[in-house]
Amino acid sequence: MKMKALKAAFPYTVPIFAGFWFLALAYGIYMNVSGFSFWYPLLMSITIFGGSLEFVAVSMLLAPFAPVQTFVMAQMVQARHLFYGISMLDQYRNMGWKKIYLIFAMCDETFSINYTAEIPEDVDKGWFYF
Repeated sequence: MKMKALKAAFPYTVPIFAGFWFLALAYGIYMNVSGFSFWYPLLMSITIFGGSLEFVAVSMLLAPFAPVQTFVMAQMVQARHLFYGISMLDQYRNMGWKKIYLIFAMCDETFSINYTAEIPEDVDKGWFYF
């Protein structure tokens, strides 16, 4: 069941995977040019789950310390995920334990795939989305 879902979902993920690699490389170069060592983009990619916020965070790290403005900016940039989650409530219904991960891991790219993908009838939706 899992392999069947993986085979059905894999073609959808290849372009997204290629895009992630390009963005990761661009982000690493941008951080390096901005004066940060290798560890900063690595740690930020682990702790910040929004690619656009990672790019904005570079300028916030270089600016004078402003925690309230940084918090507000982060909330505004990431607020779009609330609307993704609301629009996916029907698709993620009855997914069991996978629902929590699917909601947490949703980003622009996974939203576009999961919302528009035509899942074959014989493939488990939960594993396809996962």
